[in-house]
Amino acid sequence: MLGAILIAFVGGIVAGSFATAVAHRVPRGMSIAGPRSQCPTCGTQIAAYDNVPLFSWLALRGRSRCCGTAISPLYPLTELAVGLLFVGALLVGWGDPAEIAIDFVFVTMLAAITLTDLERRIIPNKILLVGAVLCVAIAVPSDPAGLVERGIAAVAAGGLLFAVALAYPRGMGLGDVKLTATMGLFLGAAVAPALLAALLAGSLVGLALIWRHGSEARKMALPFGPFLALGGVVGMLAGEALLELYLG
Repeated sequence: MLGAILIAFVGGIVAGSFATAVAHRVPRGMSIAGPRSQCPTCGTQIAAYDNVPLFSWLALRGRSRCCGTAISPLYPLTELAVGLLFVGALLVGWGDPAEIAIDFVFVTMLAAITLTDLERRIIPNKILLVGAVLCVAIAVPSDPAGLVERGIAAVAAGGLLFAVALAYPRGMGLGDVKLTATMGLFLGAAVAPALLAALLAGSLVGLALIWRHGSEARKMALPFGPFLALGGVVGMLAGEALLELYLG
């Protein structure tokens, strides 16, 4: 089991590195297949030994080798977080390889979405579409009976946030609606506690901003995608347990 955990962690930090590349390239209309990574400041091609997930950032002490520009710690933190979440997904789904694979795709998608929403306030349709297609492609042969639940959860969760977006368009975008529907596809009924966790986290941060900044907090734009991603993680790791606790 220890070997499987180690493999999951290493695979996770690699997937996290891929998610950071997707988050940088997709919103800018760049291909994720090529060219090789370049320094965003000076354009120098990054050597393979300077592009090792997590460890290269530590070895370079958070600065680009070519021009000395600081590299955001958000990138290695994302790689580390995805590595740890891969381990969590492995442990939660132990004995169900298909569900583990779906969770791996889910975590990678959420990581990319979180970065794009934090940096550019957008949730790219391409990332959601690829994630949804991979989810269905894995679920069809492994759990065809569960597709109905996944579909209902996607429609219900997306419809709920769509109603919120109609009522409060300045606070909720269609990207958030589509992300929520995609989360329903991945999580099934567990999307319910995921949404509650996301709304609770967003509300707490909003209250903290109001407490600190007063009425000025109403003018602050706060992306909701990262909160939905946090809720998605809660739904993945503990959603079924929370549902059983509530129903029981």
